[in-house]
Amino acid sequence: MKLLNALKQLIIKYKHGLILSYFFIYIIWFGYLERHVKTFTTIHSKLDSLIPFEEIFIIPYLMWFFFIFITVTYLLLTSKADFYRCCAFLFIGMTICLIIYTVFPNGQDLRVDLNSLGRHNIFIDMVAAIYKVDTPANVFPSIHVFNSIGALIAIRKNERLHKMKWLQVSAFILTVLIILSTMFLKQHSTMDVLGAFALSIIMYMIVYIPAWRKVPKEAKQELTEIS
Repeated sequence: MKLLNALKQLIIKYKHGLILSYFFIYIIWFGYLERHVKTFTTIHSKLDSLIPFEEIFIIPYLMWFFFIFITVTYLLLTSKADFYRCCAFLFIGMTICLIIYTVFPNGQDLRVDLNSLGRHNIFIDMVAAIYKVDTPANVFPSIHVFNSIGALIAIRKNERLHKMKWLQVSAFILTVLIILSTMFLKQHSTMDVLGAFALSIIMYMIVYIPAWRKVPKEAKQELTEIS
């Protein structure tokens, strides 16, 4: 009985986490597009041809999954307000991306022939696995990049995490490496990255600036001094 009561209280305390059910909608929608989008507009820029393939970037590319999961989970458990803002940023932006993929099917032709590289290692095997499960469609804007920026902003805006300079620097470096990884692994064009940045700016103005305006002047001054 005590266990059931404890579980009930836990569910009530973190019921705001129910909005994470959005991921079911996202997975179904994105999965449908991955299976059915066969013809698309190719996204490419001259700069893409100047960026070499470097398989070592598979490490930060895969760290993205942990980065997003840990950030969202931490906010879920510690700050309902920051959790809602982070989810609003991510989920609205991801939905906009899905709408773009649906009405403007797009993709890229940047992937290299891994067998022609003349080298073989565990990182190339990992890239091959990613290439196998992830189609080259649905790339503009890059959700990988957009979510990384969203997580970084959420960490930056959290009052407790904002005081941890080492964490702020680490999160920034990881975000930069993740963004670079999408291009060095030939998963995304530079245009996809720019599109993600543009969308991030729009979502920041929608989600965070109105919230900042509602903060009392005394609190703003205190947070500025912390910065």
